[in-house]
Amino acid sequence: MALLLLLHAANALPHKALGVGLSAAHVQHGLRGEEADADLAFVQSLCAQLDVPLHIYHASVSDRIAHASKTGEPETIEEAARNLRYAFFVQLIAERRADSVLTAHTLDDQAETVLMRLLRGAWTEGLSGIYPVILVPHTTHPGKILRPLLGVRRTDLIAYLESCNQPWRTDSTNADENFTRNRIRHSVLPLLRGENPAIDQTLANLAELARDDEERWQSELSRILPQLLLPGKAVRGGGRAVSTPSGETNSIALEIDRLRALDPALRRRVVRAAARQLGVRLNFDETARLLALAGLSSNSDSAVAMRSGSTLQLAGQLSAQRSPRELRLSRNSPPKCPVY
Repeated sequence: MALLLLLHAANALPHKALGVGLSAAHVQHGLRGEEADADLAFVQSLCAQLDVPLHIYHASVSDRIAHASKTGEPETIEEAARNLRYAFFVQLIAERRADSVLTAHTLDDQAETVLMRLLRGAWTEGLSGIYPVILVPHTTHPGKILRPLLGVRRTDLIAYLESCNQPWRTDSTNADENFTRNRIRHSVLPLLRGENPAIDQTLANLAELARDDEERWQSELSRILPQLLLPGKAVRGGGRAVSTPSGETNSIALEIDRLRALDPALRRRVVRAAARQLGVRLNFDETARLLALAGLSSNSDSAVAMRSGSTLQLAGQLSAQRSPRELRLSRNSPPKCPVY
């Protein structure tokens, strides 16, 4: 509500006009029955008052969860709802109904996201939190998803709405502490604010530092990965056997001696980037196990892990095999469930 009113007000003032066509987007997730129907009616009424076009999408979170489970890539209710929303945003851009989509994430949302991911063992990319800008690289009509309120506190937006006498709707599930984010919002962060009243800003600062570090690492990886990643499997007589699009397995290999020459931080990044190219995100323990398989981890607790021919089975149908010279990653490709 606050984002819509702020944009509408800015666009209505001649000396501050944004010079853009403004519309709104609403996703009805099919989760909360009459309450969600009332939310939609509320948004429709406000948009009619403001003369703002409204794009409506009726989604089915339960159907997406069922489909994702069948493909071997299960999603929580929160993940499924988010992915459906962003798929709709991308669709609006692809169909030229929007050039950019703005969401109203706040500094509070950023702090909650960073803390939630930290508790789940995220790497730097996860601690980057909510990005201020996401590029939508559509082939014919690229666009952006923007978060202009990411530095604004939720209390400030509430105060703005109250000053405008503008009511708003509150999703009742936001109080349900069965959801991780709600426990962090209502229980964990208030406790942390007792130790550091500026913890929300501290976590937002951590996200900015992590984004900058991640950008630097990605630049470095883009430079060196083509020299390190070897497609397919080495064959006798030289060359490599690479699976065709109709094959069941995709493979990437890394030369162990070249991995050994890298510092530990870059070595971890390279191994994880190789797995990511096969569609799998490795956690810390899985990365350590892969490095142990290659004989490059000080935590290796078994000599057999370094033997040629040893294998590992990891999450996401990813397997690893050690040869005398290479660490080879392979994945049986399941049907894809789009994630945005």
